[in-house]
Amino acid sequence: MRRSTQRARRLVLGLFITEALHPFKVFKTAGFDVDLVSETGTYQPDWLSQQKDWLPAEDRAVWEDHSSEFRSKVDKLLKPSDINPDNYGLFFASAGHASLIDYPDAKGLQLIAAKVFTNGGIVSAVCHGGAIFPGIIDSSTGKSVITGRKVTGFTTRGEEEEGVLDTIRSWNRPTIEASAASSGATYVSPAGPWDAFTITDGRIVTGANPASAHVTAEAAVKAFNTL
Repeated sequence: MRRSTQRARRLVLGLFITEALHPFKVFKTAGFDVDLVSETGTYQPDWLSQQKDWLPAEDRAVWEDHSSEFRSKVDKLLKPSDINPDNYGLFFASAGHASLIDYPDAKGLQLIAAKVFTNGGIVSAVCHGGAIFPGIIDSSTGKSVITGRKVTGFTTRGEEEEGVLDTIRSWNRPTIEASAASSGATYVSPAGPWDAFTITDGRIVTGANPASAHVTAEAAVKAFNTL
């Protein structure tokens, strides 16, 4: 398949803007066609991700330009029923805290990711995007695609520093570290909660936090190119 017709899967649920935008830029630079999909075809931007400290001027310009390719695709999100998973070789779950609520029940997205994995493609997630992994089942084992693998994601220490750990518990949702453990994966923490950090284990590529979105997407492209 020619690079011009290859596609990378980008997901938007509880959108932390740069965790979607930075990978989008990486995938486009690498020559991928990129579609944006959510479980419902709708999204809610993460409030924090719209603040100055998290949305630099260059990124804000793209976000606020509804004619930009990225924003126009966000404004016209697809639903799982709109696409054929067989047309995709890379699934990338972006995040935001709302992903801890949304992704565990996102059966349509989970089935797309499972199909991409079964077909020999790459499944990747950054930050809280790892909340989707318990529901992505490897058809050859009947277990999560991350069972027995090393993964990373947003740290419990980071949740504590943000003062949101009790809130997450009130949602009755696990942290990313707990979610990985429940799936039989080995969680690997970055040196610090906000340090850029990514891990590739076979066809699973994960990143730790918003600062990791760019390098995680680059690692996903690298993994794809070795297929």
